[in-house]
Parts: sequence; C-alpha cells; structure tokens
Amino acid sequence: MLLTTTDDARVRTLTIDRPEALNAMNNEVFAAIRDALEAAVADGRVAVVVITGTGRAFSAGQDLNEMLDVADGVEHQFPPMLERLTTFPKPLIAAVNGIGVGIGMTFLAHCDLVLMASDARVRTPFPQLGLAPEAGSSWTFASVMGWQNAAHVLLSGRWFTAEECHEMGLAWKVCDPDELSAEAAAVAGEIAANPIPSLVATKQLMLDAGRVDSALGAFRRELVAYKPLMGGAANREAVAAFLEKREPDFTTIPGV
Repeated sequence: MLLTTTDDARVRTLTIDRPEALNAMNNEVFAAIRDALEAAVADGRVAVVVITGTGRAFSAGQDLNEMLDVADGVEHQFPPMLERLTTFPKPLIAAVNGIGVGIGMTFLAHCDLVLMASDARVRTPFPQLGLAPEAGSSWTFASVMGWQNAAHVLLSGRWFTAEECHEMGLAWKVCDPDELSAEAAAVAGEIAANPIPSLVATKQLMLDAGRVDSALGAFRRELVAYKPLMGGAANREAVAAFLEKREPDFTTIPGV
C-alpha cells in the first residue's frame, strides 16, 4: 500500500508509505490521498486527520519519472486530490518527519497545523525545474508566510530548515524528531476531544473567509502558466538531468 491508515480513538493518521522513493507522489499516491480524505469526511467517527510520511521523508514531491508522461497528456490525479485537500472540512495536521520537496512543501500550506521535526528540511525547486508554483502556493504561501517570505521560498528554490519555517509561519511547532509523532498525536487528541460538528463548523467558517476560492483560483492560474513550461525545453532538460544524475545545462536553450 502507498498510503496506510490507522485510527486511534477519533484521530485518523494517514502515512505516505513509499520510503524507497522518499514518498514521492505519483498518480496512485495522489488518488490514495484524495480517497483517504474523502473517507475521513464520510466517517462520523473521525474528528481529526494527521498526515505524515514513512522513513526519512515527508514527501520528495512529484515523482519525476512520471513528469514527462504527464506532460505528454496522461490524465493526472493531482487536481482532484488538491480540491479535496483545499476543501477538507475537518482539522488536518501535518507531522513533517523529514524532507519535503515541491508538493511535499506546498501541501503544508493547506493544513491547519504543521509540526516539523527539527531535522526536517523543505524546498520548492520550481525554478530549477523550469516550472512555476503549484498547488495554489502562489497564493497560499503569501497568505501563510507573507509576501517577502513567499517570494524568497518560491523564487530561490533553496532548502529551508524547520526553524526557518517556524519563523516564517509555515510551521506551527518544531519538535525533537523522536517526539514528533507523540506531539502530533497529543495536539490531535486535544482537538478531537471536542464535538465534531463544532470542529467542522469552525473549519468551514475559516475556509469560507476566502481560502478555498483564493487557493483554487491561484491553482487555476498556475495551470495556465504551466502549459508552456511543463514539457518545455528547460523542464525537459531539468528532468533529464535529474534522471541522469547530473547538473542541468540551460545555456543552449534560447531565452533561458
């Protein structure tokens, strides 16, 4: 299984379980997350959802082995997963156990609380891949972290530490790696002790203040921006360099 589900009283934990690929997300993982969130919405016994990863990564992001296939027209499960994530009506907590790349970082801006292990690092290497922001992060990052922090994250594509994420407002709490699961379980249990209708009403009011429309609107604009970039010369060179374990060479690409 690529995503495991465990229940502890009223808290459901979803664990991305592709450690051999650093929990990189392919179509199957996107579909599994969407379905698991949908199931949590429908299950009246679930008050809070925690999402984490197996091994040393939260998620290494989009599986680059699929990226060129998707650019050539393969139907992608990312959009329906993102819509379910953006509109998820119950409290959602991320326990970032290790590295997060691309969607492994942008996912966090859709969560209600983010706890990070002190040795976790995250980045959005969209510039290095010849791409633009995704998952609505062109809006969510500015909303969560402020314009200048969002610009630094999205335009540099560099690694950010857990402490830096905490300072910017992306992470709510930084934990000792050995205590991350327990800390996430404790805060999830504290929230889950409250009546589910109250939790859902509160989350829905927060979403209705503009987050859903703004985030999905940003995602739709990002899709338009992606069309000439995904599968373009710079993107193909970046992906080929990654698969061939070398540095990309953009010098021969006009306009880059």
